[in-house]
Amino acid sequence: MKILLVEDEPKTSQAIRQGLEESHFDVDVAYDGLIAKRLALKNAYAVIISDVIIPGLNGFELIKQLRAQGVATPVLLLTALGEVEDKVSGFDAGADQYLTKPFQFSELLARVRALAKRTTAVGMTAQTLSYAGLEMNLDAKQVKREGKSVELTAREFALLEFLVRNQGRVLSKMEIAEHVWDQNFDSNTNVVEVYINYLRKKIDKDFPRKLIHTQFGMGYVLREE
Repeated sequence: MKILLVEDEPKTSQAIRQGLEESHFDVDVAYDGLIAKRLALKNAYAVIISDVIIPGLNGFELIKQLRAQGVATPVLLLTALGEVEDKVSGFDAGADQYLTKPFQFSELLARVRALAKRTTAVGMTAQTLSYAGLEMNLDAKQVKREGKSVELTAREFALLEFLVRNQGRVLSKMEIAEHVWDQNFDSNTNVVEVYINYLRKKIDKDFPRKLIHTQFGMGYVLREE
């Protein structure tokens, strides 16, 4: 999994990076908030670890701007500021967890693993959605699963995007029809079932792990088996 580490103190940055890489994470390092923002918008990360007091954009402002541009990657804030007001500011900005310095690396690693597991789920950037080996490039309208290109029609792409953005949530046929087809649902039509079957043939058929599941009597859900 890929981690973005935002830390301007060289010794701290090096120590955290080394520990994460020894724990089998791929780590990009940014030494200021502006570089971090560019990297976070360009790449899909499992977790962003950011100090609060950094050049360019501070950690709070960095998270605010990323959230405003659709980046939902979980963020772990690192700071020497331990006051309740500072923690509230971090959470209000969109942080997921807060770790006060000094800390043990084992604690940081446990939090990173928890955040990564929670959203193995969906890693989102402004241009890309990813879930369980499935990648959607929203600008190029391209889909890959396990690196293999999958050709979809415009309607299939819209349906898959809706499923990915709502991974783990059971979506009713009415919800899907109204969102993807932008119309009131006609209970006599089977258009949703038809397109779900189209997607299954393209997304799941050639892979042992199935992602698109039927919740009988309730709707459909995208989740790992």
